[in-house]
Amino acid sequence: EVERAMTAPSFEGVRLQLRNRARSIEQEVRRLAVTKTALIGFIDVMLLAGLALVWTNVRRELKLSRLKSDFVANVSHELKTPLALIRLFAETLELGRVSTEQKKTQYHRIINKESRRLTQLINNILDFSRIEAGRKEYRLVRSDLAAVVRDVVDAYRFPIEQQGFALDLEVAEDLPEMALDPEAISQALINLLNNAIKYSTEEKSIRVSVRPEGDRVLVSVADRGIGIPKAEHKRIFEKFYRVESSLVHTTKGSGLGLALVQHIAEAHGGRVELTSVPGEGSTFTLSLPVPGEGGGGEPRPAPRGTMGNRENLGQP
Repeated sequence: EVERAMTAPSFEGVRLQLRNRARSIEQEVRRLAVTKTALIGFIDVMLLAGLALVWTNVRRELKLSRLKSDFVANVSHELKTPLALIRLFAETLELGRVSTEQKKTQYHRIINKESRRLTQLINNILDFSRIEAGRKEYRLVRSDLAAVVRDVVDAYRFPIEQQGFALDLEVAEDLPEMALDPEAISQALINLLNNAIKYSTEEKSIRVSVRPEGDRVLVSVADRGIGIPKAEHKRIFEKFYRVESSLVHTTKGSGLGLALVQHIAEAHGGRVELTSVPGEGSTFTLSLPVPGEGGGGEPRPAPRGTMGNRENLGQP
């Protein structure tokens, strides 16, 4: 394809011819052009993918920043309200402005209720911080789950009923002992009760049940509140997330309660299940596995993952 006549005296009259054995020069040029075009196209695709990734990350960071700002505002409100009430009624009692024993008892109950609410909120925040840092551990020991649930319900029955709620407890007989962290399970149950209280409107009814099902034990908290749309069922367990509704926005919360419930369930080898219909109520169920012989007693790290919810509902 390339031909040249030699001009040197020693090679006068000699002609050199060059040809690619596999393909012609025209074909080789076309092949190189296609290769370069494909390479440029690949680089363009990678640049576009990088831009899309940067845009997605920026949007995620902006959203997270907004959620954190909302979280700080909500937590500030949640802390301010019980502290103001505790201070108000404590000062009233200290100054001797309460004339009857009935009023004193009422004020003491309010102080007790708000201090419980404050303690629960602080516990949620501390646990969330430990989980995010990977420092949260659960010590699982052989425990009576029914006794743990009864203790929580008995401790909160009076303040719940004082708010006009009908509280029912159903516990199956002969439940097996389980490997639990009683304090963590109590905290999860309190958060679920708080949710039920905070998001109930006219029909104030809460039912707590503990029952076996196969190789698991189910702890359910059912309410007759506003309910949760199907599309939100997964997102409510994300940290800081709250369902878009007028009642949720007028009801303050930290957005951590359900995320903590999910982490506690996963740390016990279980899960959280939700059944809900808007306007008819919600049922949150802790599904905990029944262990075989042995086990328990060793600390277990908290699972790392996404956290959030429609809640923390405030202490009853």
